[in-house]
Amino acid sequence: MESNGDGRVQYDRWNEDNINMDVAASQSGTMGLYNRVCTGNTGIVVKVAGALAALVSIYIIGYVTGYYVHRC
Repeated sequence: MESNGDGRVQYDRWNEDNINMDVAASQSGTMGLYNRVCTGNTGIVVKVAGALAALVSIYIIGYVTGYYVHRC
């Protein structure tokens, strides 16, 4: 085995200039939508509206079920 003479190892594959650290540009569209809709004041409004819709739907399901159970 022959040495290259200077005793240093070349790491050309690990050149830091070739590493892309732009995380914001590499996010998917769904993450951008999540960041817009689910954070901040808009996120609070969306969560409250979702909870209200869930409560209303559970109320309607309970009302219809109670109607058919106690119909006799």
